[in-house]
Amino acid sequence: MTVSVSGLPANTEFDLFVIQLPDAPFGVAWYQSDLQTDKYGQGEVTVRGRFNHETFSLSQNGPANGSDPTQGVTGPAVKDTKVTFRPTSQFHIGLWFNSAQDAANAGCAANVTPFNGEQHAGSQILSTRNFPIDHGPLEAIG
Repeated sequence: MTVSVSGLPANTEFDLFVIQLPDAPFGVAWYQSDLQTDKYGQGEVTVRGRFNHETFSLSQNGPANGSDPTQGVTGPAVKDTKVTFRPTSQFHIGLWFNSAQDAANAGCAANVTPFNGEQHAGSQILSTRNFPIDHGPLEAIG
């Protein structure tokens, strides 16, 4: 999958996710890659993976005494989350500022979100919200 962007803040790092819902609360999210813009605010990243109408995530529970998945959303990623959810498709794409400061510098909300490797990203800047909530663009790939 190749994602190309333009018209974004120059020389800024972003984080690309495949997501269940195009806007908050986003549902199940799957990190794909960093994306860096150049001095013109353009960037491109190619991600290798399985992206089609059959792609899904699921959780059939976790380790006994696992951590509470609703706590510390912007803290470090955990390995012991005890959560269960049915097979869930992610057909949308979202892009987040890598930091809240980068978002503020661009005149956007300086919210801290978990959408980067340190779970301390900035706000979402782009998504595939122009597609229906339950039919994102990745669903059309056979």
